[in-house]
Amino acid sequence: MAAPTPMTSAGATRWWHRRPQAWVHPGFRRLTLAWVFTNLADSALYLMVAVWVKELSGSDGAAALVFVMLGLPALVAPLLGQLADRVSRRRLLVGANLAVAAVVATLFLVDSPRWLWLVYTVIVVYGAMGYLNASAQSGLIRDLLPDEHLASGNGLLTSVDQGLRLVSPVLGTGLYALAGPHVVVAVTGVCFLLTGLVLATVRVVESPPETAEERGSFTREVSAGFRHLVRTPVLGRLTFLLAVVCAASGLVNAAVFPALEQGMRLPASSLGLLVSAQGVGAVVAGLTAAAAIGRWGESRTFAVGAALLALGLLPVAWTSVPLLVVGLVAGGFGVTWSVVAFMVIRQRLTPPRLQGRTNAAANMAVNLPQTGTTAVAAALLAVVDYRLLVLVTVVLTAVAAAGALRRRAEPEPADPGPGGGAGQPATTPAA
Repeated sequence: MAAPTPMTSAGATRWWHRRPQAWVHPGFRRLTLAWVFTNLADSALYLMVAVWVKELSGSDGAAALVFVMLGLPALVAPLLGQLADRVSRRRLLVGANLAVAAVVATLFLVDSPRWLWLVYTVIVVYGAMGYLNASAQSGLIRDLLPDEHLASGNGLLTSVDQGLRLVSPVLGTGLYALAGPHVVVAVTGVCFLLTGLVLATVRVVESPPETAEERGSFTREVSAGFRHLVRTPVLGRLTFLLAVVCAASGLVNAAVFPALEQGMRLPASSLGLLVSAQGVGAVVAGLTAAAAIGRWGESRTFAVGAALLALGLLPVAWTSVPLLVVGLVAGGFGVTWSVVAFMVIRQRLTPPRLQGRTNAAANMAVNLPQTGTTAVAAALLAVVDYRLLVLVTVVLTAVAAAGALRRRAEPEPADPGPGGGAGQPATTPAA
């Protein structure tokens, strides 16, 4: 299939008039509706839980540990990706969302610090379901959309995700402040149930699983995603750079509460409102990501996004709330461009039935460093000024942006041949 045609100047200025190209696919429209429900649940829950743990324990470190627990399931991500590549992705997504609704419901038991172990356990299981869902959804998108609509589809889904940060964190922390955590738990559970029901109505012709001969040994099957990233130079390089960005942002995850309370003189519960500001930039970025990728390619779009994120994080080290809001808007825009650019190039250069394992491998490579730096930073808060952590994050993110510009020519999308579109294996470029 031919590479996406760069947009003309006139076309680039009219992006707001056109609906996303991916919207013409009915199955993708259903998937987008399900994505609305699951992201309402996600954004409302994890921030609320961090605030809840902070207030139950009175400890910044205990609150930061929520983000650590959320990232721990990356250790088993390859196995979850393997499962997603072996079965029907649609049925797997339906079952996973119904299961996570049941798991989240156990938080109704939590009423004192003695239940913190249950909160952390639920977050670990919830995080594992997130990795499973991500792997299955990556393959489902590949089956639903042709290559030339991947940027549009991923940009739209990311806009939905980030756009809901405008309301769902406020919904979560606001409901928490007004009615308590159990109301947020109830809303979250209902959203996951609705997600499962909508996904059950998606109609898609799924790519067939590999045969036993194609999968090979267990070790070869599980490691296939990592090997694909390594033998595809542009994917390996962007995975490494995204891992650097995420590892750096792990420092900010730990520094966020002291930054609010000590630097900005704001309560911990204000985190939800501030993250909503990040969604403003992210919504616009998601809607413009396809145009940016069409004009510059994935690597340059990634680099511009990482540079904006670095600039946007600087105000976290200061004491000005207005500057922090502006920085969050810029950071939300930047991180969205970087993530969408990475997702698009990974999907179009990966065969359909390798999507789950490659997605899992990339998530593991990206999220484990972030989990590790968050844990280290949480321990360092007792002896290190949080502003130093923020400045280190800015420097590392800027270095990653520069690294994305030092590249060879990006590979062209594979030509799937007659029939085209999703469902045809992508050709891995030579090194």
